Amino acid sequence: MAAQPSRAEIEAHFEGLLHGAATRDEVDRWAAQWVCADVPDVDDDLVWWALGLLHGIDLRTGPEGEYLHDDDAIAGWLSEFRSQARMNASGEGTPVPG
Repeated sequence: MAAQPSRAEIEAHFEGLLHGAATRDEVDRWAAQWVCADVPDVDDDLVWWALGLLHGIDLRTGPEGEYLHDDDAIAGWLSEFRSQARMNASGEGTPVPG
């Protein structure tokens, strides 16, 4: 398993989804490295929260259905991720979104 992803890598994967540079399947498999690990090597709560969102990003409402989470949801998560990262950088802690 790779070393824990940086916040910049997380942000890049959200952006890749939104701009078509990455497929949902690719991002899901990338996040699964940590989310499905027996002992996940992730000590950043904000990164862990984001990995939980990115893992499963390829789920659909049914066999031929729409994606469970649309681009608006992804954009909202990216916005929340950035907001929480800024709060952490300013010394206000990292209250992980709920």
